[in-house]
Amino acid sequence: MRRFTEKRLLVATHNAGKLSEMRALLAPYGVEVVGAAEAGLAEPVETEDNFVGNARIKARAAVTATGLPALADDSGISVDALDGAPGVYTADWAETGNGRDFGMAMQRTWDELEAKGAPAPRKAQFRCTLVLMWPDSHDEVFEGVLPGQVVWPPRGAEGHGYDPIFMPDGHDVTLGEMSAQMKNSLSHRAIAARKLIKGCFA
Repeated sequence: MRRFTEKRLLVATHNAGKLSEMRALLAPYGVEVVGAAEAGLAEPVETEDNFVGNARIKARAAVTATGLPALADDSGISVDALDGAPGVYTADWAETGNGRDFGMAMQRTWDELEAKGAPAPRKAQFRCTLVLMWPDSHDEVFEGVLPGQVVWPPRGAEGHGYDPIFMPDGHDVTLGEMSAQMKNSLSHRAIAARKLIKGCFA
C-alpha cells in the first residue's frame, strides 16, 4: 500500500455533495483538495460496466490533465429486486438532457419495484469505489458498501442523489433526513474513505 505524501489532491468529481464529503473526510490530514470543476476538467465518458473501471477512467483523465494525484469515485445504488440496477447507471437514470433530475430517478426506481411486486423490505446497497491514482499510474482501490432498503415516499431534504429513499440498516430515517455529520460517519463513501485513510494517509 503506497503512502500519500503530496500536499495537493485533485478529487475528480463535479458533484458538489461528493466534493464536500471528501473535503471533510480528508481535512485532518492537511491535504489541499481541488475539485474537477475548479481545475476546469470535463467529465470523461464512462465506458466500463463496473464501479472500479469507471473510477479508474475518471482518475486517469484527471491525472493526465493536471499532473496531480487524483482521487475518483464511482458509486451508486444497487437494488436487489431490480437485479442490482441501477448500479453503475445510477446517475444515468437521472439524466434528462438538461441536467440531472434525481426526483425522476427515484420515481423510476420505485415504479420498477412496484411493477415487479417486490416484497418489503426492498433491500438495496449504496456502493462506492474509490481509486487513488498517482502521476506514474500507480493506483490503490478501496470499496465501501452500505446496506439498507428503499422506502417511499422520499423523505428529507439533506444529502443528494437517491438519499431521500434509502434507509440504512439499523436506522429509522433516510440518508436524506440525516445531518451531514451523521451521514458522513456511516455512508458508503465514508466506509471506503476510512479504508483509504487507513491505507494511505493515517
